[in-house]
Amino acid sequence: MRIVALSDTHGRHGEMEVPDGDLLLHAGDFTKRGGRGEVEAFDRFLALLPHPHKVVIAGNHDFLFQDEPEAARSILRHATYLEDTEAEVLGLRIWGSPWQPWFFDWAFNLQRGPEIRAKWDLIPSGIDILLTHGPPLGHGDVTVRGEAVGCADLLDAVARVRPRLHVFGHIHEGYGTTREGGTTLVNASTCDVRYRAVNPPIVLDL
Repeated sequence: MRIVALSDTHGRHGEMEVPDGDLLLHAGDFTKRGGRGEVEAFDRFLALLPHPHKVVIAGNHDFLFQDEPEAARSILRHATYLEDTEAEVLGLRIWGSPWQPWFFDWAFNLQRGPEIRAKWDLIPSGIDILLTHGPPLGHGDVTVRGEAVGCADLLDAVARVRPRLHVFGHIHEGYGTTREGGTTLVNASTCDVRYRAVNPPIVLDL
């Protein structure tokens, strides 16, 4: 199966070339401020893509999914939206979750420790693909200031569940791929720290 992973596109969908594949994964922040019009534009972008399967989660910019979840989900008609839920695609189990450790006053913030750990504890065993907005500690999580800001509890969850693939974004400057154990970890951020759509989608064969 060919998987095309992207994240943090921030409305710049017309500036990127998306390779074809069997499954498109988007790890959130497809808008700038999460307005209804931005979500509608993202859905129109998804409708034009040829991928037969598309799975999406929200990110910290995608406020409509936090503040008006029913309205937001009704707009997103050309993808499967996950929020602490699972979907099965071509025999692969995918779990998606939008949360990240508290980040200024953005959406889907939770405090580090027990509050966010409770979300990661929901991830069931046997997941093949984990889709989160924020990175686990030590993987694609280093900022321009040199700080590793990933979530330690998410890293523990990855070690527990051992998915074949973990796709995330959020830290634009962390773009790239790493491996730990049997898991491939992908920061698929399309935009760089200046919100320029310069990083191509990451293609993987699973």
